[in-house]
Amino acid sequence: MPRITRRLFSALALSTAAAFAFPANAADKINVGILSLTSHSPSIIAEAKGYFDEQELEVEFVSFQAAQPMAVAIASGDVDFGMTAISGGLLSLADKGVVKIIGGALQETPDVEGQKILASKAAHDDGVKTPADLKGRSFGITTTGSSFHYMAHKIADKEGFDRSEIKVKPLQKVPAVIASLKSGQIDAWSIVPNIAGALTKGPEVVEIGKVSDYIDNYQVTTVFTSTSNVEEKPELVKRFLAALSKGISDYNAALVDKSMSEEETAEIVKAIHQYVYSDQPIDKADPRIRAGAMRINENAALSMASVEDQLEWFKSEGLAPEGVTIEKLVDTSFVEAR
Repeated sequence: MPRITRRLFSALALSTAAAFAFPANAADKINVGILSLTSHSPSIIAEAKGYFDEQELEVEFVSFQAAQPMAVAIASGDVDFGMTAISGGLLSLADKGVVKIIGGALQETPDVEGQKILASKAAHDDGVKTPADLKGRSFGITTTGSSFHYMAHKIADKEGFDRSEIKVKPLQKVPAVIASLKSGQIDAWSIVPNIAGALTKGPEVVEIGKVSDYIDNYQVTTVFTSTSNVEEKPELVKRFLAALSKGISDYNAALVDKSMSEEETAEIVKAIHQYVYSDQPIDKADPRIRAGAMRINENAALSMASVEDQLEWFKSEGLAPEGVTIEKLVDTSFVEAR
């Protein structure tokens, strides 16, 4: 048996200390893109409740004000995961083989109040009483090829007038669209119910319809990542989706189904408030965060029919490369694709 010398004892002590100081499995750092909308709450909830920690993921949130810049950031590697609407930029990047949709998020469902179609008070007073009256009128969008652009054209299609007769106005950012609608510089817009509800409480904006009357089972937002993550780090993708799915479940229980206790719901709203309506005190932000939250698909399930319809619209408008296919756009190996 070897004699334990002072030197050997010191070496053993140092190696033991090092083992505790440097864990074998350090957390993987990831950047997650978000918009300051209640619909982006699941990842915020997952971070606040330790679901990312459970998956050994260290998250930093990166804020955006529109969908397209987030897609570019995913492609460049500045952001690892995002959750937002399909855009022309996303489709172009998918055609180049650098981004993939890996799941579904916000979806219009019959059991939950969905996105509203709004008119400025000036336009309403001038005869815009229903979406049918939007022929020849202006409709605010963030960017060409955004979800707002898609919704405007689906309204035109169902009302039977040419898409060119609804005049889309790109304004780059949601706050700019809101300001233009309230001031009457644009005639109409469509948006999630909590923002719509806040706007229609004032004198400048009127609700004139519902998006669900024009688009069936609309997959409003999707979860996406880089193709390199899908191909080279599938386990990272699975861990992210596992944590996100728990955040989605809590979001639906607290804000949509309202089956969670008030105490737990208040804690969730408090966590969301760090990123959504953070410029307002919690007593003012709380009801706005809760108001009209729409369902997010459990386990990030994806409506393929809706994604395919959106892809065909982009192609029909010349807003996506002809070569982009559903196979290039979506990887169905991580969640239920229905």
